[in-house]
Amino acid sequence: MSNNGLRLVWVYPDLLSTYGDQGNALVVERRARQRGLDVQRVDVRSDQPVPTSGDIYLIGGGEDRPQRLAAERLRRDGGLSRAASNGAIIFSVCAGYQILGHEFINDLGEREPGLGLLDVVSTRGEGARCVGDVLADIDPRLGLPPLTGFENHQGVTHLGPTARPFARVQLGRGNGTGDGTEGAYNDTVFGTYMHGPVMARNPQIADLLLKLALDVNALPPTDDRWYEALRAERIASATQPA
Repeated sequence: MSNNGLRLVWVYPDLLSTYGDQGNALVVERRARQRGLDVQRVDVRSDQPVPTSGDIYLIGGGEDRPQRLAAERLRRDGGLSRAASNGAIIFSVCAGYQILGHEFINDLGEREPGLGLLDVVSTRGEGARCVGDVLADIDPRLGLPPLTGFENHQGVTHLGPTARPFARVQLGRGNGTGDGTEGAYNDTVFGTYMHGPVMARNPQIADLLLKLALDVNALPPTDDRWYEALRAERIASATQPA
């Protein structure tokens, strides 16, 4: 965190914000301000360089062609990779999650190189598309309550030896591999397939990113009644019999 406050970078909203994932940036910004933190939010379009001085970087989901374009430009730009090397916190969703891995299948049916910030490889699933509500238990080491979100993807993401599963599903498909994993993370880089937007449903994830960026173990409490009402409603909807 710089002397000018917390820098929150929303990466490529013109390409990777198809499924309302910009809500994640709104939630992180709001929860920081509720704690009295000075936040500078920077929205970086795909024709602009990605700054390397951010504290938290957020990347959303997108369709196949915008995902390929985003991957090409992020590789060419290099700013996000340099920010990760500097210890920045990165949280990615769906297409953004795949881009952070080693490779994925693009809209041309070809293997597209990713950034290699997560030890994962994504392929195209052969079966039914993964669509619907998800409930999952987040890795206990992260100290977060159960994950609720909505998945909509054809991709299947396989974790390598240095990637930890972000969560393990109770309901839903997650990474689509059949092993019960959902998402992946290392020390400062996170990926998930969860939309919703995921931080509106799970504000504690936003708080985790803030704590990592600030290097603190706890944050002042906030009024979470609205978030908890939303969580309860979505969990109840997902678990009720069809």
